[in-house]
Amino acid sequence: MIRISELKLPLTALPVEVRRAADAPSETDEDRIPAPHPEAALRQLAARALAIDSKDIDQLHVFKRSFDARKADLLAVFIVDLTLKDAAAEAPLLAQFPKHPHIQATPNMTWQAPCHAPANFGLKEGERPVVVGFGPCGIFAALSLAQMGFKPIVIERGSPVRQRTKDTWGLWRKQTLKPESNVQFGEGGAGTFSDGKLYSQIKDPRHLGRKVMNEFVQAGAPADILFAAHPHIGTFKLVKVVENLREQIIALGGEVRFEQRVIDIDIETTPSGRHVTGLHIEDRHTGVRTHLATQHVLLALGHSARDTFTLLYERGVYMEAKAFSVGVRIEHPQSVIDAARWGRHAGHPLLGAADYKLVHHAQNGRAVYSFCMCPGGTVVAATSEAGRVVTNGMSQYSRNERNANAGMVVAIEPSDYPLDTAAWQAAFGEQDGLKWASQAQAMAQQTPKAYHPLSGIVLQRQLESKAFVAGGENYTAPGQLVGDFLAARTSKEFGDVVPSYQPGVSLGDLAQVLPNYAIEAMREALPVFGRKIKGYDMKDAVLTGVETRTSSPLKMTRGDNFQSLNTHGLYPAGEGASYAGGILSAGVDGIKVAEALAQSLCHSAMRRSV
Repeated sequence: MIRISELKLPLTALPVEVRRAADAPSETDEDRIPAPHPEAALRQLAARALAIDSKDIDQLHVFKRSFDARKADLLAVFIVDLTLKDAAAEAPLLAQFPKHPHIQATPNMTWQAPCHAPANFGLKEGERPVVVGFGPCGIFAALSLAQMGFKPIVIERGSPVRQRTKDTWGLWRKQTLKPESNVQFGEGGAGTFSDGKLYSQIKDPRHLGRKVMNEFVQAGAPADILFAAHPHIGTFKLVKVVENLREQIIALGGEVRFEQRVIDIDIETTPSGRHVTGLHIEDRHTGVRTHLATQHVLLALGHSARDTFTLLYERGVYMEAKAFSVGVRIEHPQSVIDAARWGRHAGHPLLGAADYKLVHHAQNGRAVYSFCMCPGGTVVAATSEAGRVVTNGMSQYSRNERNANAGMVVAIEPSDYPLDTAAWQAAFGEQDGLKWASQAQAMAQQTPKAYHPLSGIVLQRQLESKAFVAGGENYTAPGQLVGDFLAARTSKEFGDVVPSYQPGVSLGDLAQVLPNYAIEAMREALPVFGRKIKGYDMKDAVLTGVETRTSSPLKMTRGDNFQSLNTHGLYPAGEGASYAGGILSAGVDGIKVAEALAQSLCHSAMRRSV
């Protein structure tokens, strides 16, 4: 099979979709069929690139489609895979294009399991692997383990996705927070209540991302995610997709136990080192505690499992503080972004709602950048802790809401994290806060300076608590108009942009919530972004705070065997361990770590059989 890239056609040459798929999860199979591609025109372009007759081409398949809007006449750009009617002619033809940047052999993107469980696997107590967390990383880790025959047990503190959806809407509509079932916790992870983006810039030489995409489509996601340059699913569609993936895991012998929280971990120290031997689990409703014996634990925690991070730190699991970003959500009319990005083509049904990606390096040394851009979406309440306000962005598949929103965030370093005892006690309580503040202060005196692994959580909780107070202490979020923000004055009333955040936005001064260095950098960046995207710094655009969950505030470092540096049998994975950022990369990391865990189990089985 031959792959050809950079085949370009004018937008007018593409068939136009007569409808867009519905957002509802009850859509029909027909709703998931993408619009046809201009196959005849692509055959002609491919034949011209290969210097052959188009009649020699047997099958042509579109692998990727993107849009180039750098000129007034927008172009569609395709990557295609094709076969020749004479299969034997493909290799000699490819040999005519050595090192050609746009012509090459199509890579093999089929997933090959590294090993499979022996027939009697799982009969012995403690033999089965345990996956903690059922977000994208946990789902694909458990699915891969199940497909290899290892019958994983999944422990998820939150609720099944449909109940979780009801609980999440309870915060948005009734200002009632359920700390164990919300945007952050529950089946599907934080990615369920997001734009459902399925693209990433990770290196993926084994094409594991393609396995993630194929599994999504087989579970009911729209087929166009397989060729769209910036694919996404949207929340309503993800609900059914996640349920179908769960059913696959169960059908293959896995278990998914909801509303069960890990409250302790058994680690045995032997001459060969520290080894995981089991987990202590508490039922969320009954309070009943049970012990689960296991020697293989895959931690797919997500970036907000702060109590579990704390538990692991107390048990001596190696971790270190890391950088992340904080800021706000910014909302514009989607029409403004469409006009700036698509020009006269704005509104074309194939293009949909436009997105953007921005970055500015401020004079104070801070990087300001757009994060998790949600075209035609809404800003959502994303806290998982009482008395704190967190924002995030979400879109449905159609992306047809009035506003565009994105995080506008500022990069911070561990050197920015608080050292004062009061901040630590506010974050962790009087006793633990005092103890860990003393540790953090002592580490800061070392040469070279070191940073307490939990210190990023202190800053997150500090800013989220400030936002809660500034918003009115009822989960209303603090906000400010861009014009007022730039002029350093308190906002009094909204302009043309109506904020989408629920339970609501309370206007004020965000300088009272975020650090001065962040405010200074964002004020410098906004006019720069306005020159890149006309209207970005419009005075009526709304800033809503705070965005603090951009990534995990710590890293659970692992070795080449994918296990914790100091705890054998513990496999940190995904966003919570700082090895992913987004649905696709989390799914890919889940597969990679599951493979490593499976190989360890296979080696153990082989040693026992000798």
